[in-house]
Amino acid sequence: MTPSTPSTAMPGNDVACATEPRTAVSRTAVPRTAVPGRRVGGASLVIGPLLLFTGVLLRLRFDFFFPAQLRAYEHHPGLMSASSGLVAAGWVLLWPGVMFLAARIGERCRELAVWGGVLTVLGLFARAFHAGVDHLGFQLVNAHGVAAATRTVGETYGAFHVFSTLNAAIMGGWLLLAIGAYRARVLGPLRAAALALASAMPLGVLKGTTPLSVVAAAGLCVALVPLGVAAWRDGPVQRAAVVAGRLLLVIAVGTAMFLFGQAG
Repeated sequence: MTPSTPSTAMPGNDVACATEPRTAVSRTAVPRTAVPGRRVGGASLVIGPLLLFTGVLLRLRFDFFFPAQLRAYEHHPGLMSASSGLVAAGWVLLWPGVMFLAARIGERCRELAVWGGVLTVLGLFARAFHAGVDHLGFQLVNAHGVAAATRTVGETYGAFHVFSTLNAAIMGGWLLLAIGAYRARVLGPLRAAALALASAMPLGVLKGTTPLSVVAAAGLCVALVPLGVAAWRDGPVQRAAVVAGRLLLVIAVGTAMFLFGQAG
């Protein structure tokens, strides 16, 4: 056998997960050139699951199906808007963290990293679409009353949209990521199992909280928040002036984007 023909490349060998890391980077870090980077990815892994878990808990007392969700918005518009907004923001803000986790998995298990990362991000796109439909349903309550809104949603529920083709990705992506994270030794068995619980989160429009929703959101927190914290701790410590400058930049850009969005 020549040095240019590693044993993992021989026919019949499993090359999805290498026995050793493919690169010289440590098991707790990704290359500096990787997108989205350690700090952005780590922040996503902390903030996304916590926002999602908070939003799920806020609507826990209301029934799961859409008529009850619309009635809940009629009586508690602020609470339901906050819940819907936090859940939507949590899903959207998870995409950098998913990319970061996929990069970590890819050091050992390239195929699982690619498929798990791509399917999970596609599932997040679908979740964002569902959140937009939720918002429209709540605005129908404001414009026409809860009875008319419930009737309209009921008559159009199940209508085809292109994102319905991603329902399998919403569930399957998290399972592949969990398997990859375990096989790549990024997560231990318990935290990998907690990550897989994300696939149990109910999907679709105007869906409320069930016990499975709480378990799935808690699983994401257990699996991802410690990984995000570790990502921030593992790298070199930046100067306080640099951190403060970036924080001010984020606040300024976020404020400008908010005002621009409100202007229509």
